[in-house]
Amino acid sequence: MSEESSPLGRLLSPDSVAIVGASSNPVSAGYQFTRFLIDHGFRGKLYPVNPKLTDLLGLRVYPGLTAIPGPNVNYVISCIRADGVLSLLDDCGRKNVGLVHLFTARLKETGREEATRLQGKIQEKAKKLGIRILGPNCMGTYNPKVGLSFNHDLPTESGPVGGFFQSGGGAGEFVRYAGLRGVRFSKVVSYGNASDIDETELLDYFASDSETRVIASYIEGVKDGRKFLEALARAAKKKPVTILKAGRGRTATKLALSHTASLTGSDKVWHAALRQCGAVVVSNFEELTDQVVAFTFLPPMMERRVLVAGGGGGKSMVAADAWEEEGFDLPELSAQLRENVRRHDPEIWDWVTNPIDASLFQGTTLTYVDLLKWISDEDRFDVFAANLTQDDPLPADIWEKLLAPNFLQGAVAVRSKGRPVVCIIETGEIGPAEMGRWKWKAIAETRRELVNQGVAVFPTSERAARATRRLVDYWTRRGNEDQSL
Repeated sequence: MSEESSPLGRLLSPDSVAIVGASSNPVSAGYQFTRFLIDHGFRGKLYPVNPKLTDLLGLRVYPGLTAIPGPNVNYVISCIRADGVLSLLDDCGRKNVGLVHLFTARLKETGREEATRLQGKIQEKAKKLGIRILGPNCMGTYNPKVGLSFNHDLPTESGPVGGFFQSGGGAGEFVRYAGLRGVRFSKVVSYGNASDIDETELLDYFASDSETRVIASYIEGVKDGRKFLEALARAAKKKPVTILKAGRGRTATKLALSHTASLTGSDKVWHAALRQCGAVVVSNFEELTDQVVAFTFLPPMMERRVLVAGGGGGKSMVAADAWEEEGFDLPELSAQLRENVRRHDPEIWDWVTNPIDASLFQGTTLTYVDLLKWISDEDRFDVFAANLTQDDPLPADIWEKLLAPNFLQGAVAVRSKGRPVVCIIETGEIGPAEMGRWKWKAIAETRRELVNQGVAVFPTSERAARATRRLVDYWTRRGNEDQSL
């Protein structure tokens, strides 16, 4: 189902947006949301609303929602106090508003009786008027296709990953860091308290959305566990669903209640249920990002043979341990590859094994490009893991003109043969002084080029192996389910 045929998809792809509570204060939400939409090139009409302003960031400001010309406003962002929302909804009804995004907070999540009652009245009035509510206490929608954004400097290109996040900050962090690794998005929704649009409805939407191939989620709790798990089981049969379930400890459970008014339930029960329904369960935002990178750039795989190359002996051994601990096999190299090495250098050919220690080739006529081309012809592995080492003592001109380009060309050559490739590029703890040095710049450039080529890049072998293993587990389960039908 495309966004054009889905009611929720149409609401999240507005032609016009009003920011109620727009402000000239640059640290206020009313200013920031206006700026987000301008900077991301929102393709529709923007209407800042504030009775005390006449213009903001080059836009005309309207004294009230009903002063906006025309009969309709699609999408309203509420940046006003909670006690003004009921009156705002009356104006929304007059302007045929389809969806109100309540950035507005301090409602049910406070635990206060009066605020909880007010949220109930808001829900009741919105339902009566036929208006959908996103939130309260959320950052709203990121939809790069129409230029809708909830943060600064997010990718403007669309892509195959969709997500729904109870945490607004978590949603922004996820998009930003996954974006740096080449991931692009259909939509990402921060839904907060879920007084109306909730995790189950969003999951059903992304499961049916033809523009979304991979689903990511951060949840603290759900309104209806049975409905959500049923929706999850349906979704996971169509496409990968990766979930970060927060609230594992007592402190986090209390925080979830005050953050989004969510009851989290038993961690062990939740994780067992999520896995039983086919979800890929992760433990933190780094793993969530890694998993989306794997599902975006690696094909469906059900085999567990890996060929590891790059780095010195120590790095090779640590990498081999990481992959084996995640259940992968490191098969022997073929006789043909070893013969190719022997023809170039008969002194080392019998030392070359899997993992391949790149330091063996220093001082020989064998280049990394030669080696990677031979690897691309191997049929004994299912995924190739390439380590880029940072400890090589080569000077800047050789690194920049020879080593880094050879690594890039070789990895892309393997991938071009249809071989799944993951690259491990470690950057360590880099401070301002290191950022200006030639080697870190060269490494960052190589990393960027690999990402631009659509290669899955990870910061450590452990994280690469873990994400790849989860991908293999998912597709193996899918394959077994298909065979049982």
